[in-house]
Amino acid sequence: MYFEEFEVGHIWQIPAIEMTKDAIIEFAKNYDPLPIHTDEEYADNTRFGGLIASGPHSFMALWTQFIKTCDPLGDELVAGASNHMAWPIPTYAGDTLRGEVEVISTAAKNKYNGVIKAELRGYNQNDELAVKGGAEIYVKRLPR
Repeated sequence: MYFEEFEVGHIWQIPAIEMTKDAIIEFAKNYDPLPIHTDEEYADNTRFGGLIASGPHSFMALWTQFIKTCDPLGDELVAGASNHMAWPIPTYAGDTLRGEVEVISTAAKNKYNGVIKAELRGYNQNDELAVKGGAEIYVKRLPR
């Protein structure tokens, strides 16, 4: 989609994905090797009572699902400008996450591109907000 095609308030639904133990451990070993994410025995003895996903893993799992199933950015994507993430509650091995991405704002930058601000919200199988984040994305403008 070109910049001019994005509408503030538009929401895409992200299909559910399961956060498996193996995926949690693999992601953490590569990017966030804390024992709460990699060692079941350790995790069982923490206040969480079990293995939890790294926060960036929860966000990126949903973002990947969004790109694979919705892909509004396509070839018009120029680059990401910024990102922020938060995890109100932990995501456990075996949890199922589903989500949504909403266009929060749009701003033309020049005759070539504009910036879309989008917010991702991810909910677990109990409909609890488990992950949220936002991104600013540079997108091509319609050719003139």
